[in-house]
Amino acid sequence: MEESTQRSGIWKAGVAILAVIAGILGYLLNDAKSINKNQDQVINQKVEELASARVRLDSVGSQLDAKIAQIKALGGNVESLEAAKKQLESDKVQLRKVNAFSKQKYDVKIADFVTLLAAKDAELVQLKRENTTLVAKNKDLFTQNSTLTNENMGLKTDKQGLADSVDNAYRRNRELTAKVTRASALQAQFVQVLALSDKNKERDGGVYRASKVDKIKVIFQLQPNPIAKQDIKTIFMRVLDPDGAMLYDSAVGSGNFDLFGKESTYTAKKDIQFQNNGQGVEIIYGRGTAIQYREGHYKIELYAEGFKIGEGNFDIK
Repeated sequence: MEESTQRSGIWKAGVAILAVIAGILGYLLNDAKSINKNQDQVINQKVEELASARVRLDSVGSQLDAKIAQIKALGGNVESLEAAKKQLESDKVQLRKVNAFSKQKYDVKIADFVTLLAAKDAELVQLKRENTTLVAKNKDLFTQNSTLTNENMGLKTDKQGLADSVDNAYRRNRELTAKVTRASALQAQFVQVLALSDKNKERDGGVYRASKVDKIKVIFQLQPNPIAKQDIKTIFMRVLDPDGAMLYDSAVGSGNFDLFGKESTYTAKKDIQFQNNGQGVEIIYGRGTAIQYREGHYKIELYAEGFKIGEGNFDIK
């Protein structure tokens, strides 16, 4: 009887010890799960912050490109914008170093870029005002030119002096006209190249399989320009293959156009009614008799009224 009681005590002690061990293991397991959950939350938050920073930097980059193009067209100084663009590209590269990423740091950087863009908006308004003044002076110079010509005919003794004045006025007139013409040029922004399959299924991303590309659709936005005339504009598109050769097939609409005073070729073109409201434009191009695009990097160039107005690219793998 005593031996039975002893065995029963040992058994109860063993069960108690096992219960304690099970409790400790359960606690450790729950603690490990809690740590893993917290780590997952931190990782997910950081991924979201990185993605948001990339999107915001891309948006600022597009705005910087647009401002650089506008201010260049109006003859303004773009050194600070180009420096900012260079810094932005460096910041985008730094985003790859995930461990060193700081949301607060990038919020400050992006705020600085936005402040610079706002300052350049004011400068752009001033440049446009100055160009409007140039247009008015241009008209005055035409009037002066006519007056000087008439005086030249009536005052032979002062013929040489009047001729010099006419030449100077004509030269100034040409310079002002050239500035006004360049300032009124269109600007294409947010250029994207989409791929269309033979069943017209649309793909985006910029990198496409050759077998899935039957046509390409180039989409972009025309930036408002108060100096530009609201009339019919012809947009010429050049598509350059990986070797730099232009895709040309007259059977699907390729042809020639005037570029900087010289005859050049284009891949496709489209006539639009320019509305000066930031309208979107799309140009679809098929390769015609060609079977498929070759592997490599392709470049898109857009032209209108003798000026290059934008560019884009895509890759075939």
